[in-house]
Parts: sequence; C-alpha cells; structure tokens
Amino acid sequence: MSKFGELINLEVPILLDFYGDGDDSSKAMHPVLRDVAAAIGDKGKVIKINVDQNNELSEALRVKGLPTLMIYKSGEMVWRQSGEQDANTLINLINDFI
Repeated sequence: MSKFGELINLEVPILLDFYGDGDDSSKAMHPVLRDVAAAIGDKGKVIKINVDQNNELSEALRVKGLPTLMIYKSGEMVWRQSGEQDANTLINLINDFI
C-alpha cells in the first residue's frame, strides 16, 4: 500500500483501472486504455490494477464492479466510475485535471 501512496501523490493525473482477468468488460477496456495512454503521453499515467492480485487495495477502495476507473491527482481521488468508458471521455477527463 505504501507504493500506492507514492503513486497517487504525483502531480500529474493518474488513471487507475481496476480489472479482473475473467471479466469481459475489463478485457474490452484494454485497447481503450492503450489509446488513452498514447493520447495523454507524459501529461498523465494510466495504470492497470488486477483485483485478484491486489485484493487488499481493492477492498480498501471498495471496488465492487469491474472495471472500476479512478483518477487521482496530488493524492486525492478526483473522479471515479464503474463500467466501460470510451477513450475520448477518459482523455477529456484527464485533460481537465492537467
């Protein structure tokens, strides 16, 4: 969890994708997130977190539905949504926090 604290304290927006290997909606988000990462470049970060391998963190953040997307900036959660999102929506959201 200390690594998580360091990660979310960055000055750039961090998009977290909580996903499950067996979840079809999570799989559908993989190419979308690649597009988002390519579009924002070094102005932000996109990080995928497997809920099965990060149970403690997922429970602490009350991740119920998959995928769950969150944006953190300077240690504060500024946006959260469960379910699939399109690349343009996510890019615009991240740009709002740059």
